[in-house]
Amino acid sequence: MEAFPDLVRRARARLLTMHFESGVGHIGGNLSSLDVMLYLYHHVIQRHDVFVLSKGHSAGALYTALWSIGRLTDADLRQFHRDATKLSGHPPVKGIPDVLFATGSLGHGLSLSAGLALGKRFQSQPGRVFCLMSDGEWNEGSNWEALIFANHHRLENLSLIVDSNGLQGFGTTKEVADIGSLAEKFQVVFLLTEEIDGHDVKAIAEAFSRDVKGPRVIVARTKKGCGVSFMENKMEWHYLPMTPAQYQHALDEVNRA
Repeated sequence: MEAFPDLVRRARARLLTMHFESGVGHIGGNLSSLDVMLYLYHHVIQRHDVFVLSKGHSAGALYTALWSIGRLTDADLRQFHRDATKLSGHPPVKGIPDVLFATGSLGHGLSLSAGLALGKRFQSQPGRVFCLMSDGEWNEGSNWEALIFANHHRLENLSLIVDSNGLQGFGTTKEVADIGSLAEKFQVVFLLTEEIDGHDVKAIAEAFSRDVKGPRVIVARTKKGCGVSFMENKMEWHYLPMTPAQYQHALDEVNRA
C-alpha cells in the first residue's frame, strides 16, 4: 500500500494540475480538506458507508480522492468544470455514483446526512454516514437544528468532520461571525467531540479508530492552501485561479515536500 505522505503529495499535485488546467479557483479550501478526505476513502469508508461533502466548493478534493482510489480517471479529471462535464465546480446531483447530493449551497449537508443516518436505522441498513463541513458553514442556522436532531435521535452511525481552516469567503471566521470554539458548542449539545490536527495522519487515524457510541464530531484544525507556502492561510485563495508561474511554483513545492 502506498505510504500516506506519498499519497497526499501525489494527490495535491494532481489537484493543482486539475485546477490549473480548468482555470478554476477554490484551491485553498480544497487543499485544507484533502488529507482528511484521502484518509477517509483509503482507510475508513467501507462498502455500505456514505460520504457527503457539505462544503461543496471543495469538490476538487473529492474528485481527487475518488481518482486516488480508481473511481475517477485522469480523463475524467481533465473535464473538470468544462461544458457538459460530470465534474462540475460543486458536486453534481447525477453522474457520479459516490455523490448522492448536489451540495453547492452551504449549510444543508449535515441535515441530509442526519436524514440518511436515521433512514439507515429505520430500514436496518448497514453502514455509516460521514459528513465533511467547513467552519464557515456554522453561520447557517440549519446546521444547529441538524445537531439537535442528530443528538436527539442518538445517530450512532453519523460522523461529522469540520474542516476548520479559520477562513471563509469574506475574511476569517472570527471577523465574519465569531461564535468562539466550535468544539465547545458541540459539547454543549452533548455530542462526542474531539479536535485534531487535520494534516497529521497519526491524529486522523487515532480519531477514526475510536469506537464511539452516539453521533460524533471531529474538528480538524487545518490550513487553507496547505502544502503551498504562498497560499497557506491566505483568504484570497478561497477564490483565485493560478497563473502559469504560480502553478509551476506550487507544483515544484508540493513535489519537493
